[in-house]
Amino acid sequence: MNFSKETFDFLIENRLQNSKEWFNGHKEQYNKYVIAPLVSLTERLAPVLLDIDPALNCSPKVGGAISRIWRDVRFSKDKSLFRDSMWLSFVRRKAEGLPEFFFVVSPECLMYGAGYYMTPADSMRSIRELIINGDAEFKAAKAAFDNQSIFRLDGDMYGKSKHPDAPEELKAWLDRKTICFIRESGDFDLLYSDKLFCTLAESYRILAPVYRFLIKAEEIKN
Repeated sequence: MNFSKETFDFLIENRLQNSKEWFNGHKEQYNKYVIAPLVSLTERLAPVLLDIDPALNCSPKVGGAISRIWRDVRFSKDKSLFRDSMWLSFVRRKAEGLPEFFFVVSPECLMYGAGYYMTPADSMRSIRELIINGDAEFKAAKAAFDNQSIFRLDGDMYGKSKHPDAPEELKAWLDRKTICFIRESGDFDLLYSDKLFCTLAESYRILAPVYRFLIKAEEIKN
């Protein structure tokens, strides 16, 4: 099942209503227009992702690869009960600060790519160490990134370079506090079509060398 205009109708109205009673009274629409397309997409993407990393969690259920719509408001000034965005997160383990493949759908845009939601400091130290040492996995990751024009390299930067003598082409990697490779798109026609799966599958294959490099950085820090 594909996403549809009804997907956003539900997400927006549910956020505006901000009511457990309203949500519980519209569970059928939630399951049909929000969860069912996410389940279908997860099931189709699973073989592609497991070919890249057999350890990825591709469980097609909420709490598995599929996000929850409820917000955790315990430590937030915003006490809204629900999100108006949903996402898929393909990661080895939850809450471990590991690299992941992701897909986010919201009323504003679509986002997909690979990297960290929040990059641990020791992960960045490992990444920088591999880059400085000329690691083969990094060279493959950089080549894959340089040979595409879909994704941008994103993440917070240090105000002052940590490696001022490094080649400029490496500073975009070395001088980051966090790192992620992301595509943002307003192409909702893609979201509503069968082409979405093919687009994501090919995108994840492009980023596979980048993901493997990030996993290697995780392995050497332990």
